[in-house]
Amino acid sequence: MELPYRSYAEDCKKAFGSRLQKLSVHAGFTCPNRDGRCGVGGCTYCDNAAFNPSYCRRVGDIRTQLEEGKRFHAWRYRKASKYVAYFQTYSNTYAPLDVLKARYGEALSVEGIEGLIVSTRPDCLPDETLAYLADLSRQCYVRVEIGIESCYDDTLRRINRGHDMACTRDAYRRAAAHGLACGGHLMFGLPGESRADMVAQAALLSELPALDSLKLHQLQIIKHTAMAAEYEAHPERFSFFTVEEYVELVVDFLERLSPHIRIERLAGEVPPRFLGGPAFGLRSERVAERIVARMRERGTYQGRLYPPA
Repeated sequence: MELPYRSYAEDCKKAFGSRLQKLSVHAGFTCPNRDGRCGVGGCTYCDNAAFNPSYCRRVGDIRTQLEEGKRFHAWRYRKASKYVAYFQTYSNTYAPLDVLKARYGEALSVEGIEGLIVSTRPDCLPDETLAYLADLSRQCYVRVEIGIESCYDDTLRRINRGHDMACTRDAYRRAAAHGLACGGHLMFGLPGESRADMVAQAALLSELPALDSLKLHQLQIIKHTAMAAEYEAHPERFSFFTVEEYVELVVDFLERLSPHIRIERLAGEVPPRFLGGPAFGLRSERVAERIVARMRERGTYQGRLYPPA
């Protein structure tokens, strides 16, 4: 049965003829809100270990990590045969261009690697890097994933992002000028945002040039982060969704999101050992199934209320 939203995974299957498996890479980068350029401590919610797979560790070179990743996924997904190197940990364009070329080139030299997905921040995309990635995209599969997290400057300051929404808009504008299509990450439930604020972001994101896919996450408190310390000291500042509340929020959001933006993820999932706060107690795919079921119950679909009247 056809999904009531545009699926990134289904589009990839059509384009590549089979499953395209990401292999996560820790390439040794950092972030400008960690090393002092625009802040220290990183994003208050962030601990990369909570979402990196076990083979993605800075204990081997990029080739070693990718070969281990291929072995892992060959066991997990018997039919996995096409891979992309997913530069996932921290900000993977935050380095001089010659360093980026060397690390991306090492990944692309590994047999079976069809291309790159590069996760980064909007303030780590100078034009020379965008131009290089655009040129590379004419030779292999290339995607840039930009951490948006929130469209509101008050929230971005509160979570120590170190940039504002104007910076995000500028990054997507310049990526579009270079002919690059980009993904984005958005987090629901950040402190200080109302439900109406969260839903309203659909229209704001739909205006971003170059944004052609989106990952949605619910707020989860990760142990030993700055946000975990804030939650322990001031739990009254936080509110968490029930599964039912989250499902309704995402359905309302998707109704207002441009139908041209592909959905790559509908909910996040953190291993239980990392959790320092409430959680759904469901795998992310089960949450996604409930979202799809609710959309069908409501007779709705992505973009039904887009553009706003």
